[in-house]
Amino acid sequence: MSLKPIIIETDLNDLKIGHFVVKIAKQNGNFSLGASGHIKNDKVITHLKNKNVVSVFIDQSKTLSTTKNNNDSPIKAKKDKATIIAEMKQAKEIFNESKVIQKELFANALSGSSIDLNPVVDITNKSIDAIFNSPDSLACMVNIRAKDEYLLEHSVAVSVYIIIFAHFLKMDKKIVQDLSIGAFLHDIGKIMIPDEILNKPGKLTDEEFIIMKTHANHSIDIIKKTPNVPSLSLQIAALHHEKINGYGYPFQVKGDDISKYGRMIAICDIFDALTANRVYKEGFPHTKAFAILLELVNQNHLDKTLVNQFIKCMGVFPIGSLVQLHSKKLAIVEQRNESDPTNPIVRSFYNVDLHEYLDTHDIDLNSTEDYIEKGVRAEEFDLDMNTIIEMLLMEG
Repeated sequence: MSLKPIIIETDLNDLKIGHFVVKIAKQNGNFSLGASGHIKNDKVITHLKNKNVVSVFIDQSKTLSTTKNNNDSPIKAKKDKATIIAEMKQAKEIFNESKVIQKELFANALSGSSIDLNPVVDITNKSIDAIFNSPDSLACMVNIRAKDEYLLEHSVAVSVYIIIFAHFLKMDKKIVQDLSIGAFLHDIGKIMIPDEILNKPGKLTDEEFIIMKTHANHSIDIIKKTPNVPSLSLQIAALHHEKINGYGYPFQVKGDDISKYGRMIAICDIFDALTANRVYKEGFPHTKAFAILLELVNQNHLDKTLVNQFIKCMGVFPIGSLVQLHSKKLAIVEQRNESDPTNPIVRSFYNVDLHEYLDTHDIDLNSTEDYIEKGVRAEEFDLDMNTIIEMLLMEG
């Protein structure tokens, strides 16, 4: 399947190895480009700058994802299977450890005991290091959720999402640390809500919803009493249910009074709530969740710029999500393709027509005739996401 050209003007400072230059766009001289082609090393970019070239037109559909070797020649930047498996195993360990810590936090909060922040700092730092070293490393784990552990896993997942988002926005690491702690603690007050309201499958009554909303106040009170909690961590926990239009809770904060960080956690919180499986409802596919986020922008609940940045950050088909290919295979998304987000690197494992598992196969959809027809969920095919991941780990 040939790709349509995607011609964009690119400043020389943004030109990278692997970009396919079509022609010069702007320059302060009379330099003539001999032929279109890929940027093979930094020397070519330096040469163009020395010739006073300001910007060029590139064909984004032909961009190669590259790194450099010692000879300054490009190598395809594609992780090998062993690296992916190792990252998945590490991510699973971090996710499971996070759940154990979260369970202890809830128990202490329920008993009125003081919360020890040190384990939270340690585990969120592990998540930060994993994500900063490999931004997609933990994204897969948030898709593997036990339906009966939503309360435990939600705050862990929101913490992971806000780290990924903040890293994408190139925020300072100290800011990211404070955000991750706040996200990890943001729903701790839910332990004070009666189970029959917290886990009610249907719509809450007005009276029940009033009680449910008090979880935010409980969270604020618990976090305030926790020694050494960063002020930013408390801030985002307090703001995670506020809306731009001022109709959120618990304080009806509105507009510019909601910080950028408060707006970020609101997006991460809603996205996880939409996509997570629970005992009484299946989560939405990522594409459906993105559409709902955009609708909430239209309703003036969420920040438009940040929602668009979040969608770009997560990718059209996020790491760890399932897709159905034109070849009638199911595959898990392993790596994003920056030059063409609709054609990531996936690993196929299941035949939809035959209803059976296949030998796994890594597919770079940017280099094949196959393509993604739609994003799907494991439950649509009576499959279990945990089983799929365990199979892939064992196979690795």
